[in-house]
Amino acid sequence: MRKHHQKANQLRPVSFELDYVNTAAGSCLISMGDTRVLCCASLENVAPKWMAPDSQSGWVTGEYSMLPCSSRSRIRRETNGLKGRTQEIQRLIGRALRASVDLGKLGPRTVTIDCDVLQADGGTRTAAITGGYIALRRALEPLILSGEIPQEALLNPVAAVSVGITSGFPLLDLCYEEDVSVDVDANFVLTKAGELVEVQGTAEGKPFSKDQFLAMLELAESGVQQLIEMQIQALSAPHE
Repeated sequence: MRKHHQKANQLRPVSFELDYVNTAAGSCLISMGDTRVLCCASLENVAPKWMAPDSQSGWVTGEYSMLPCSSRSRIRRETNGLKGRTQEIQRLIGRALRASVDLGKLGPRTVTIDCDVLQADGGTRTAAITGGYIALRRALEPLILSGEIPQEALLNPVAAVSVGITSGFPLLDLCYEEDVSVDVDANFVLTKAGELVEVQGTAEGKPFSKDQFLAMLELAESGVQQLIEMQIQALSAPHE
C-alpha cells in the first residue's frame, strides 16, 4: 500500500493555489502529496548582463531552496555559496521553463522563478518545475494582454514527474520513503506535445533494461499529461 493509497500508475493528490503571493508578478503554491513548493515569478525589464547590449531576447531562470524546517531534520541555510545539488536543481528548473517560451519574443527582460520548498516529501524538483510553469505563465499573461509581448511567446506547457522501479515494477510520483528505497530513480520533464525536455535517471541498485526505461517513460508521459491538464484548468481562473 502506497502512502497516499494511489495505484502504481497514479499521481499523489495534486493541488495548485494561484496568486498565493500578491507582491509577485505570478505565484503558485503547488502540493503533490505532502510536498509543498512555493513558486514566485519576478520580472525585470532588462536582459541579463551576459547578453549582447542590443539584444532583444529575454531570459528565464530559476532559483531553488529548501527552507530549514522543510525536512525531517533542520536544513542549514546556504549562506556561504550554493551546494552542488542546489545548483543542479536550479539549472534544471531554468532549462525546463525556457522550453515553454520563445525567448526571442520576450523582449529584453528577465523572468526569475523562485522555488522555495516549504515541505519536502519527495519530488521537490519536479513539483518546482510544474508549479514554476504556472507562476511563469501568470507573470507573462498581463504582458500579452497589454500587447508588450505577442501570444506566440508562449510555447507548449511543461511539467515534470518522478518515476522509480522497485522489485522490477515501475512506480509513478515517488514520496520520500519510496524515493530512498527504489532500485531506479528517474525524473522526466516533458511538454504538452509529448516532447522530452530532460531525463534524469540513476540505477540505485542493479542496472535497468531498455524495456524498463520505456515502461518508466510511458508512466511519466501519462503523469505529465495529467499534470498539464491540471495546469491548464488552474490557469483558466481569473487573476486576483
